[in-house]
Amino acid sequence: MADSTGNDDVDAIRAKEDQALAEIDERFREDSYVTRIKKMIRGFGCPRHTREFKEARLEAQRLAAPLCAVFIPLIAVVLIVLLAADVIAPSLTGPTVTLQPVPPDPPILVVPPKPPQLPSDDGGAGGAPHIGGFDLPPILPTPPLPVKVPQNPTPTPPDKLPGVQVIVIGPPPGWPGTNRIHDLPPSITNAPPDVTESERAVMRALRWLKKNQQADGSWPQNKVAMTGLAVLTFLSHSETPATSPEFGETVQRGIQFLMSAQEADGRFKYSDAHEYSLPIAAYALSEAYFMIQNPNIKDAADRAIHVLVTGQNASGGWDYNMKGAERNDTSVMSWCAQALKAAHLANAYRDKPALAAAMKKAVRGFRQNYQSGGGFGYDKPGASGLSAAGALCLQLLGAGGDAEARTTLALMDAWTPAFLVADAKGPGGNIQYYYYYATQAKFHTGGKRWTSWWNKLWRLYVRAQKIEKGAYTDPSGRPQEIGWWENTDANTDRPVMDTCLAAIQLMVYYRTLPTTRALAVKPDAAETKPAAATRKDDITVNIENL
Repeated sequence: MADSTGNDDVDAIRAKEDQALAEIDERFREDSYVTRIKKMIRGFGCPRHTREFKEARLEAQRLAAPLCAVFIPLIAVVLIVLLAADVIAPSLTGPTVTLQPVPPDPPILVVPPKPPQLPSDDGGAGGAPHIGGFDLPPILPTPPLPVKVPQNPTPTPPDKLPGVQVIVIGPPPGWPGTNRIHDLPPSITNAPPDVTESERAVMRALRWLKKNQQADGSWPQNKVAMTGLAVLTFLSHSETPATSPEFGETVQRGIQFLMSAQEADGRFKYSDAHEYSLPIAAYALSEAYFMIQNPNIKDAADRAIHVLVTGQNASGGWDYNMKGAERNDTSVMSWCAQALKAAHLANAYRDKPALAAAMKKAVRGFRQNYQSGGGFGYDKPGASGLSAAGALCLQLLGAGGDAEARTTLALMDAWTPAFLVADAKGPGGNIQYYYYYATQAKFHTGGKRWTSWWNKLWRLYVRAQKIEKGAYTDPSGRPQEIGWWENTDANTDRPVMDTCLAAIQLMVYYRTLPTTRALAVKPDAAETKPAAATRKDDITVNIENL
């Protein structure tokens, strides 16, 4: 009995020990990760005050540590890989700089070493070869290879020549409407025929020039001279890269061609034999800088003007190639004078005192070729067709009231407006070139001298224009006419030169080029004071201070 009882006690004690050991084992046994998550989930399902819920919350805190240890480094590695692959780029702040691409050099134009012998500027035989005021290579009998140029490319946004403020010149006093009238808006549809018809002729010419621009941005045949004239023609109509949807791209490419053709010393490649192209390009670049205000254009104009200033001879004139020779060529001098005036007004030359001195000396240079009683000769005193060039340049240089200018203008009263040489009276064999100067000089004089000239001239030019229909589509998709001029001059680079000179004449009464604005630098003492314009509806021109 006693043994039985004793064994029962031992078994009970052993059972209690086994239970205690099981509890201890249960307490220290490591559950698997999945088991722990299941217990945690069951605990969160219990009421918040129970032991199971509290243990589940502690378990969640314990389980977060290994999760963070795995995922945080993983996220860091992914970010490093993305940054290395430039998928996530840092945000850049601060100013950006837009660089103007430099166009490639155009192909070299082979120019014959010696121009053909042609009549001289005064219309007579002999003298130096002279092509419409420029010495140009002859027009070859074979036509040039066709160049595929987009007829109407989509205009690029008006950020040409970027990084600078664009200056848009407003209409001059007396202009009945706007100086960029394009398709004849209602403001001038009832204007006189000399406004509407001449403007239509100008628009035809601008569209012809655009259609015939070459792939490198130039115009044939003498690339630099003709491109300079074409750029001046567009600028005369206030067409700039930033303001003209139709012609801005054309002007942009023309200016860039001139800049790409310029050598380091300021002169130009593809030049004619006597470098008429140099002052023409200098004139165009100075006007372009005035109207566009781009420092790259200013630099190009400055270098070209520097050649003219340093190439002026002691008497104040210029000869071929602008190398200081004492021969005074009135035609070369005229382009130099126009370029200096444009550079002065545009502030396009580095040495203002030197520029002012060159302009004063230029008046003396023109006087060297003045003939007593009126007129200017080719390279000596005379009364050739270049008389108009001498009179205009004296006006531009501030000596429009001098006796030389007044007597020459009186001499030119005998000239008759005409387009063809055979119909002209007075100026000789280069009528279109001479009238380029005469029309401007008469306009600046004003009064009946101007109105009688203009009333005949514009009609002749409008009738003489060659017109092609349906050859051009404007940016709005409408078909437009194009037109050009070809003269019978003895010397010309037709048809580009004829077209530019005629169009500039038709725009003389509203052209926006600044060369006729007041000149602050006075020339050497003028002999007399000028007469003021008499027409109240003319643009008032104070030639005493031009």
